[in-house]
Amino acid sequence: MSARIDRERKKYQKYLNSEGLRFSRGREAVFHQVINAHGHFTAEETAKACMKSDPAVSRATVYRAVHEMLEAGVIRGTAFGDKHQHYEHLYDEKKHHHAQCVRCHRFIEFPDLDEDKRYHPILERQGFKIIGHEMHFYGICKDCQDED
Repeated sequence: MSARIDRERKKYQKYLNSEGLRFSRGREAVFHQVINAHGHFTAEETAKACMKSDPAVSRATVYRAVHEMLEAGVIRGTAFGDKHQHYEHLYDEKKHHHAQCVRCHRFIEFPDLDEDKRYHPILERQGFKIIGHEMHFYGICKDCQDED
């Protein structure tokens, strides 16, 4: 296990300990699935993958563990307008933003260019305490445009 993944595991375990919870076999299975996910994922996708590899892991365990990892700072939610919340893990994340195709729903990530340096002073002058931000673009990807 890489040092970064081990740090994320310890972060999750510390959170669980602070809540009086244990790092059960089910939570470990969900952690393993999430930490090995590439790109964006939903709790339902994680549940299907976990239950396929270990039928003893319930859907409720997956949803609970995903929420706990969110609270622990292992993953973050993205604010896309789909029916289901999307997540991504943070351990290898560079600051970035998202664009999503409204036809195929594919995500495109692009680098953050420190736009917040422009907006933060404006909001702070108005007494707004910033705790984070996301920038999203919606449009039609090249593949979907080529289908027209």
